Amino acid sequence: MLLAGAPAGRMHGTIPPMHILFDEAGKLLTGRLLSETDHSLQVELDSGKRLKVKTTNALLRFDKPAPAQLMAAASALAAAMELELAYEFAPPDEFGFVDLAHEYFSRPADAEHQVAALLCMHGAPHYFRRAGKGRFKKAPADILAQALAAIEKKRVLQEQIDAWAAELLSGQCPAPVRDQLYKILFQPDKNAPAYKAVVHAARHSHSAPLALLQNAGAIESAYQFHWQRFLHEQFPKGAGFASVPVPLPGNGEELPLAAVQAFSIDDSHTTEIDDALSLQGLGTGTVTLGIHIAAPALGISPNGALDQIARARLSTVYMPGHKITMLPDAVVQAYTLEAGRDCPAVSLYLTFDEGTLALQDSRTAVERVPIAHNLRHDQLDTVITPDWLLGQVSASTAAPDVATLQPTLAFIHRLALQLKAERELQRGKPETFTRPDYNFRLEGLSGHAPTGDETVVISTRQRGAPLDLMVAETMILANSHWGQWLAECGVPGIYRSQASLAPGVKVRMGSKALPHAGLGVKSYAWSSSPLRRYVDLVNQWQIIACARHGKAAALAAPFKPKDVNLFAVISAFDAAYTAYHAFQSGMERYWTLQYLRQNGITELSATLIKDNLVRADTLPLVLPVLGAEGLPRGAHLRVRLGQIDLMTLELNASVQERLDLPLAELPDNGDAADEDGDDALLAAPLALAIDVNENEGEDPAAAPTQQPALSPTAEP
Repeated sequence: MLLAGAPAGRMHGTIPPMHILFDEAGKLLTGRLLSETDHSLQVELDSGKRLKVKTTNALLRFDKPAPAQLMAAASALAAAMELELAYEFAPPDEFGFVDLAHEYFSRPADAEHQVAALLCMHGAPHYFRRAGKGRFKKAPADILAQALAAIEKKRVLQEQIDAWAAELLSGQCPAPVRDQLYKILFQPDKNAPAYKAVVHAARHSHSAPLALLQNAGAIESAYQFHWQRFLHEQFPKGAGFASVPVPLPGNGEELPLAAVQAFSIDDSHTTEIDDALSLQGLGTGTVTLGIHIAAPALGISPNGALDQIARARLSTVYMPGHKITMLPDAVVQAYTLEAGRDCPAVSLYLTFDEGTLALQDSRTAVERVPIAHNLRHDQLDTVITPDWLLGQVSASTAAPDVATLQPTLAFIHRLALQLKAERELQRGKPETFTRPDYNFRLEGLSGHAPTGDETVVISTRQRGAPLDLMVAETMILANSHWGQWLAECGVPGIYRSQASLAPGVKVRMGSKALPHAGLGVKSYAWSSSPLRRYVDLVNQWQIIACARHGKAAALAAPFKPKDVNLFAVISAFDAAYTAYHAFQSGMERYWTLQYLRQNGITELSATLIKDNLVRADTLPLVLPVLGAEGLPRGAHLRVRLGQIDLMTLELNASVQERLDLPLAELPDNGDAADEDGDDALLAAPLALAIDVNENEGEDPAAAPTQQPALSPTAEP
């Protein structure tokens, strides 16, 4: 047997059978030595592969036993070596593995013992530091103590991971996993023990992490899963508000009182009443329409505490039976346009010729507005009909509190029809409302947040009904008028624009007053909902500056031209509003699926909208179907429903029969005010960030939560 460091003459040609142990990029390999020069060796591995090895990498030459036998015997010896004893026996200065073999085993140590010593030190870098090829040095005692403590800590942690994984496999969920459930699934720290336990259990059970956690009882309610997931992603610090003083309307300044009696039109569940209307001058030939918007901007200061709260949330989050408001309830109650109060408002007064409805004048005022009535869609839509507005239905059949408003409502409805016709002329084609709005009512809430098991009632409100049309057209009028006014005053605002009605051209947000082709207006700046949308609050600050400072408004407005803060608001709002809308759509789908379950519905009539997707005729539901291949868009079908999954919000169906004549086609839906795609009614993909296919030894960075990108662009 020869050592690598022993003198050796130059060898040529065939040599007696000899084997070699060498270091190849940190790995210990053995093979048969074929030939060598002064600087390199040619070695053949057991696999038959031949390598050129540097002479300096050769650690040991031996003629017997065979390489495989040597490594097997040496590995067994190395496993039996006591590291503490080897550390004590090792020389204090730099040494070779042969030196340790002689000290630990005996002199002379054979090849098996020498390789055992080498393997032992290779596998224990905390005891022995490498000092070269086959050379080592003892680790300092204090460093060794720290390393051993770390190894012990890691061992204990691994035992804990294994114990948690065993609990999960047995159908129980450890408390740490339950506490970190949504972080594990959607925003994990992949080095955290709870995450590793879930991955380990999922691998060994050959099941998906979500199914594993459900079986272990970590997810008790599908509704709470969706709700808590949303809170974890969008409100990680909770949805409650910090204690902030409620500013006085107008910060205590005395606002002039408007000489009007205004009324709002909303649903019964609306508490953030942003807008109201008034009318003066009926019968005189000149009529003044007042559009009154709640004015929280009079009390909320830019960069103040309340502004920071609103800017962090950016919008109220809506869902059936519950909502997370943008502003604290006390602030909402201070500024909402509640009947029986004189409320601070920014008012747009528009003067029209009573006969021709030609616009003659406009002005904006910051004032207090008396609110006389809070009208409710759901209570009055069956009362305030086109026939009632035309006087063809006796006023006695109407609700007594709106009978006196009949002339006012009739004029506003006539004006709304005219405004809609003018917009349709600009947009190039009429708006069509082929689908109703769906309302969700949860029975048995009693003021508390939903649990997910309530009985859901789904009703419809046909878009384009008189009250709906009055609100929509007057708010579009205010938003487009103020948007244009801001541009004329040289004051920046936040606009929504659409270049054309061509397929694929989306509504965009920006700081320039560009046309909105879908609405048929020259410019459009959301300004009518400052209690529930942050961009409206920003625009209201700018509008108030224009109303108070006129030509000098650009100097007084909180946001200046090309203000980077304005662009930051636009970007943040767009992202938040998209996420909120996706969540709202998901919750509406959840309750629609619950409605199917609660009412035992197994079949639906539906219309094919594209590919294999159908839309239910009487529910806000889009779902994939089997058996629709070859059918035309617009085919009317009866479909049989499959199994409902409330966790993934998935529902499949199969075509049972066709209900219409062949070749039916869907009408063109040019509804600019309903820009959400059909996919908004589909289940958002449940994108988990947990990956059971990762290499267990790696520590990859946590992957970001994937959120479906929807485009909530409904106006106004």
